[in-house]
Amino acid sequence: MTFTDKGKNFPMLLLAIDTSGKNGSIALAQARQRATDRSADHNDVLETVLLAGGTFSAQLVPQIAALLSSHGFTKHDIGAFAVASGPGSFTGLRIGLAVVKALAEILSKPIASVSLLEVCVFASGAHGKVMAALDAGRTDVYVGEYDVPLNRAQVLQELILSRGEFLSRATGWTLATPDSALAAESLAAGVAVSTLAPISAADVARLGWLKIQAGETVQPDQLEANYIRRTDAEMLERIGS
Repeated sequence: MTFTDKGKNFPMLLLAIDTSGKNGSIALAQARQRATDRSADHNDVLETVLLAGGTFSAQLVPQIAALLSSHGFTKHDIGAFAVASGPGSFTGLRIGLAVVKALAEILSKPIASVSLLEVCVFASGAHGKVMAALDAGRTDVYVGEYDVPLNRAQVLQELILSRGEFLSRATGWTLATPDSALAAESLAAGVAVSTLAPISAADVARLGWLKIQAGETVQPDQLEANYIRRTDAEMLERIGS
């Protein structure tokens, strides 16, 4: 996915979008492969622009155009997309994914669909049994369980748990989370914790670039949100308890 000419490596322009939460962000990055080892891949984030909550539908496309223009690019310079596919807000994810689908289809460019839970694991740099956790609201927690042998995470499962279920399950894992409350509760329960900075589209771009290099991309009609919901049986059990 990089541009090469007589052994030289030219950067590819990567647009990353995260509209999963109350607030969102977009990031523009130039990425290149510096060696055959993917761990040496290089990704320069040129700029990250924050998006205020409640403005995604009105501001996402204009902000993308402004971000590209401010760096002397147009949409035709984009080489690939990375987008947070979940978990998170139904409305926010739907807007972000719709914009990426439309642009990728028009430009015929690949998409890296990125789980925010995997972003947490990647950002932590932890290895072995790593659990990612994000606040799901209503005392619930989005949880991802990963095996990280080297520099890539292999997902075991992603699910939604109550606070109590999460703390019980986290024992024996290294926890990666940007949520200070979850980090504090886990530390108090004796869990090893890697507390992260808030996740943004820049983090989505970094993991997305690795996925693009590995050929882990999807076409626009294959891009789907990963909401991580409880099953109907689980919902009924909670209502009855």
